[in-house]
Amino acid sequence: MKFTRCGLDIAKLVFQVHGVNEYGVVKGRKTLPRAKVLEYFAQLAPCLIGMEACGGAHYWARALSKLGHTVRLMAPQFVIPYRKRGKNDANDAEAICEAVGRPNMHFVAVKTEEQQSVLMVHRARNLVVANRTALVNQIRGLLGEFGMVVAKGVGTLRAQLPRMLEDAETGLPALAREMLSGLLEQLRDLDQRVRQYDLKIRQLAQQSEPARRLMQVEAIGPQTATALVASMGDPHVFESARNYAASLGLIPRQDSSGGKTRLGPITKQGDRYLRTLLVHGARAYLRVVDKKTDGKSVWVRRLKERRHVNIAAVALAAKHARIAWAMLAKGAEYRPMQPEEVAA
Repeated sequence: MKFTRCGLDIAKLVFQVHGVNEYGVVKGRKTLPRAKVLEYFAQLAPCLIGMEACGGAHYWARALSKLGHTVRLMAPQFVIPYRKRGKNDANDAEAICEAVGRPNMHFVAVKTEEQQSVLMVHRARNLVVANRTALVNQIRGLLGEFGMVVAKGVGTLRAQLPRMLEDAETGLPALAREMLSGLLEQLRDLDQRVRQYDLKIRQLAQQSEPARRLMQVEAIGPQTATALVASMGDPHVFESARNYAASLGLIPRQDSSGGKTRLGPITKQGDRYLRTLLVHGARAYLRVVDKKTDGKSVWVRRLKERRHVNIAAVALAAKHARIAWAMLAKGAEYRPMQPEEVAA
């Protein structure tokens, strides 16, 4: 059996294959158990294999590439329009096979094991931070049941809770003090784990030459730099810096028709984690932008005077995403914008 193009619908246990020849004629449909996937594709001549970019897709892309196949990953929303009938594994595989053959399809770069390992550190840190936030909210709610109100914020609770537990006049029952003391210990443990992850991310940033270059950009620190390098993969998958910013959802959503352009809020498509890091970094930069005289600061200061500060923050985040793509795609150092380069 010889395929020119193949669609592979992956799952936990059962995989569906749909293969066609150079004329688009169906040459094979097959359901495979997980243990037989690599054995099956090892017997096939090298072909183009399409998959949706979902859980486990990068692993299978690497494994199939080692067998000589060309693997392309696509966002699931780009595959859905090619599914002609109801959703099932066979129809999904057929839609993937059709989508991967489109000349204008957007593909996702296959990540290496090292890149996925770096992203694992970020995901683990996010989980601990989320658990810490949930714990803080739980403690504030429990204190509220005894008439003790604590303002929002981890730092506020971290500072006030020990004093409340030591103050004998708060009226807290002994059992409540015991339970809150245990929760305080959990909070301190989560704080320590967050610090360990932050240290690990700083070490990874110093070990990565591309990340060190990205940290030359204002508002891009170790966390954002390592996440950008690991998430972007091959920057040449994107045609331009604007395409990369668009992949992160940092461009306006369009509702244009009849030659009339209508722009709305940002699309918020793509990696939410990266978008959040870039926007938060831009917000931090906006706090000190009035003290700077470089071209980028002049540009964003003028924008902040004309539009809302949130719009300026997103615009600056999009500019940082474009700068990051250009630096990684061209292997270039950061070149700050000069004031005379800013359009009047």
